[in-house]
Amino acid sequence: MQEQNYQNVLVPVDGSAVTEHVLQRAIEVAKTNDAHLDILNILEVNQFNQTYGSAVSGDVVFKLTENTENKLKEMQQEAEDAGVKDVNIHIRFGNPKPIIAREFPNDHDTDVIVMGSTGLSAVERLIIGSVTSYVTRTAKCDVLIVRSKKPNKPTK
Repeated sequence: MQEQNYQNVLVPVDGSAVTEHVLQRAIEVAKTNDAHLDILNILEVNQFNQTYGSAVSGDVVFKLTENTENKLKEMQQEAEDAGVKDVNIHIRFGNPKPIIAREFPNDHDTDVIVMGSTGLSAVERLIIGSVTSYVTRTAKCDVLIVRSKKPNKPTK
């Protein structure tokens, strides 16, 4: 079996329940490979325009961006405290599917994307489709899917 040697690890985070678990796995991969870690959040501002029928004010976008950046800085510090030597945070605006699968990896020479199996409910996946599913089908680099931790069922 061929050993993987990753230099640039991408972990897209969305603040869902699995974010912390996915981040921990990405930290492990980055440390094991002495790799650079990119922590990425994508803001879909256009969803507000479609939902509410009007443009979102610049103040709302600024505050959302500021709050997201603060959370990403906490994740960056967590990775650095865990021993990852090279960590950057990023915020992009738009559709997460092409950004995670192609645009960001092309811009940053990503070797592996570490992401959760899903951040959506079953209904949301049905309506808008799973970002993870799209990324695994279209990414040019390896994709590591992190399953959410579920409590072990007791044995009889």
